[in-house]
Amino acid sequence: MKKLSLLAGIACVVTLFVLSCKHEPEELPGVNGNNNGNVIIGGDQACSTDTVYFQNKVLPLIISNCAKSDCHDAITRQEGIELTSYQSIMNTADVDPGDPNGSDLYKVLNETDPNKIMPRPPSAPLTQAEKDIIYKWILQGAKNNACNDCDTSTSTFSGALVPIINTHCRGCHNPAFLSANLDLTAYANVRIIALNGKLMGSVDHVAGYPAMPRGANKLNDCKITQIRKWIAAGAQNN
Repeated sequence: MKKLSLLAGIACVVTLFVLSCKHEPEELPGVNGNNNGNVIIGGDQACSTDTVYFQNKVLPLIISNCAKSDCHDAITRQEGIELTSYQSIMNTADVDPGDPNGSDLYKVLNETDPNKIMPRPPSAPLTQAEKDIIYKWILQGAKNNACNDCDTSTSTFSGALVPIINTHCRGCHNPAFLSANLDLTAYANVRIIALNGKLMGSVDHVAGYPAMPRGANKLNDCKITQIRKWIAAGAQNN
């Protein structure tokens, strides 16, 4: 009996040890249907120059260049991949937080095979600076983060319009991909739609104008104010 009691005691201790050392796998925001993926980290604080913010830089860049009709928008979902939100990107684009080189979302940007590279030709490839944004975001943990990167006191073409266009519009309106036959990489073309009312009509989602950015949320009030002030001042190349 003593021997049986001793064996039972040892078994109990071993069981408790195993249970106490068991670790549940860490659940990443937005992965495997975790609702925490909808929670944005930050948003009101000033931006840090050392951090890449998903909502400010990564999502607009991906939507503009990849979430197009017949590609990776919510309707087409080519190859089962949807690139319209943090949740959909984390669930379908094979992002490995902390490891850009092991993440398909980054690897396809550097493909040399025209059948595999993203964005697909004839769309222009991302610039090295844009690739670096996605690389650094993944390296920093691929978080659903945001910051306040807008200042209405800045309303020049170079200081306000160019960053907005590069982030939200250039993917669809560039010489290689002329959506609506419109190239917004040239100041002259931006000025034309600014002065004829089409730019404000689109970004302000006025009835009768195509809502822009297409497939994305409306620009925030601060950015719309920057555009409005630039136009009111004469839409100069400043």
